Amino acid sequence: MEFLNNFVLPQSAEHIELLHYMLLILLFLFIPFISIVFGGTILSIVYDRKGSKENSNYHSRLAKEIIEITTISKSVGFILGVAPVFTAIIIYSQLLHNSEITNLNYLVLALLSVTVALIFIYSYRYSLSFNNIFTSISKKDLSDRIVLADVNKLSDESQRISQKAGIFGVVFLFIGLWFFVTAITIPSVYTNWNADSFIVGMFSWDVVSRFIFYLFFALTLTGGMILFTFLEDEKKKRIKDEEYSLFVKQKIIRVTFYNAVFIPLFLLIILFGMPENSLTGTVFTYSIFSLILLFFGYHFLYLLTKQIKGTTAALLFFALIFSIAAFIISDQKAMMTSTKFHSAILSAEFDNYFAELKGEGIIIEINAAELYEVRCASCHKWDQKLVGPAHNDVLPKYLGNEAQLVAFIRNPVKIDPEYPPMPNPGLKPNEADAVAKYLLETYESRK
Repeated sequence: MEFLNNFVLPQSAEHIELLHYMLLILLFLFIPFISIVFGGTILSIVYDRKGSKENSNYHSRLAKEIIEITTISKSVGFILGVAPVFTAIIIYSQLLHNSEITNLNYLVLALLSVTVALIFIYSYRYSLSFNNIFTSISKKDLSDRIVLADVNKLSDESQRISQKAGIFGVVFLFIGLWFFVTAITIPSVYTNWNADSFIVGMFSWDVVSRFIFYLFFALTLTGGMILFTFLEDEKKKRIKDEEYSLFVKQKIIRVTFYNAVFIPLFLLIILFGMPENSLTGTVFTYSIFSLILLFFGYHFLYLLTKQIKGTTAALLFFALIFSIAAFIISDQKAMMTSTKFHSAILSAEFDNYFAELKGEGIIIEINAAELYEVRCASCHKWDQKLVGPAHNDVLPKYLGNEAQLVAFIRNPVKIDPEYPPMPNPGLKPNEADAVAKYLLETYESRK
């Protein structure tokens, strides 16, 4: 994905932070929608096959209603299913610009897979409507046997095409989601990412645990949405068949419960499997908040087993939505923490670029030693701890990597928990360059 670097613009610290928030909003839209589409397609295929084998009108009817509820419309599918992945490619290309680790290959493959999957899934949805039409015609008493034979043939062909389209849709979406989860996992465990190949990365435990978590949450969230929508329709008297209504409630409540049981386990596995430098208090708080909301969802689900009410189903659905939203926030906070040093480098590069445009640092000669004495010497010494660590302890890791030291001086971040965070010295880009060179040269001469 090297060609994307040609379109990347230098970003300030404020712009980088804005990109993180844009990515967060994008994930709020994409993950719940694509989860519901994935879960709804699986359930629809299962019930459609069962309806065909058992000649059950209830199963066939439920399959058609589920796919119509969960996919909404083709335009929504493009807006919430395809556009967010394309936008994510642009955002991540900015946030991970010039990084040794990239997730763009996974995102591009996710975009292709999800696009193909949605084409198959919407084909499956509309083919089910044709199936119902052919089934209705074939049940009528047609006097022309040739016409009846043609109708039956078309019905069988339509049934076969719909099942294939549904299966292909699920397979491509499964693969696309795996690519996407891999892509959003890499920045969250950025400092600990050590996969040495494309395939190995997809099978790392960080990716697999998150992927399984999202699969279970997809089916649970789908069940919550179906119950909420179904009970709203029932409340508005759109569904008058009480026997069918009871059939749907029992089926969907059972599916929702069985998948919801495993979510806390994988949420905790993800939480405690995070690298230490990513697991901040904020990440932990949002993860626990997600877990608490999930347990509220369990409570509402239990109430539905006792008394099925539309209000309870609505509370269940929104508890699940806010739970997945809290988890997304925690994961993105982990990403912001994990990549903060790289973001500081990008910010420093922007400052240098902007300074060059303004013509700063061309005429004025900078006295780096004097700057050091004024801005740094009050907190640091070479061979002993003061307010901050001794230079001799920290400078070795910056040898041959001056850009990282400049980035740290320009935008300090807390690294060692034993020391207070370093205040921003307020140096201009050329001043930070001079101080960094002075520190490294002095360290080399003192060895």
